[in-house]
Amino acid sequence: MIKVQYFTFNAFRENTYLLIDSTKECVVIDPGCYVERERTLLQKFIAEHGLKVKLLLNTHCHIDHVLGNQFIKNTYQVPLLIHDLEAENLRSVQVYAPIYGFEQYEPSEPDQFISEKDLITFGESTLQVLFVPGHSIGHLAFYCPEANFCINGDVLFNGSIGRSDLPGGNHDRLLQSIYHTMYLLPDETVIYCGHGDPTTIKKEKFSNPFCAITT
Repeated sequence: MIKVQYFTFNAFRENTYLLIDSTKECVVIDPGCYVERERTLLQKFIAEHGLKVKLLLNTHCHIDHVLGNQFIKNTYQVPLLIHDLEAENLRSVQVYAPIYGFEQYEPSEPDQFISEKDLITFGESTLQVLFVPGHSIGHLAFYCPEANFCINGDVLFNGSIGRSDLPGGNHDRLLQSIYHTMYLLPDETVIYCGHGDPTTIKKEKFSNPFCAITT
């Protein structure tokens, strides 16, 4: 069974996730750790719990979700997996990072491309890859039916949805991803978001002001 641990990092208040298998193998998703304090906190948790980092995953490659990519790659010698449509977004971060005050941003390159219906395995656990564009052109989510959760980045939030006014964003496509992919997950599925608190599919279906299902 997977345990989900998350940390809130950087000025964007982004949630960085560790998915921890019972074997103590783990994956890092969307490392937003930028300053030394944040990186030390993540490293300390991993070391104190005797974890072995196996993979680095990005739901999408906006700046707040990739600030710690190269740090994780260097520290744990693991590959970075993204959707191929996000490669340009990832490379562009180096250009605009100084504008947001991240002058020391370390650029990273993907090692492998993943897409819808791929499976991510580590330890005794498996994640299903979901393709949920709209906030970003190649946005992915990572779903674990056995543990009943989904890491969905900036698609669906607790009481809100991802913005679609950034390059590659598309509001109609975002809603399609929510209605035709996210809302097909079981109602009790816990949704871990890129920002803010977790929620559930059931809660958002019936109360989200942007995408509730009306009857």
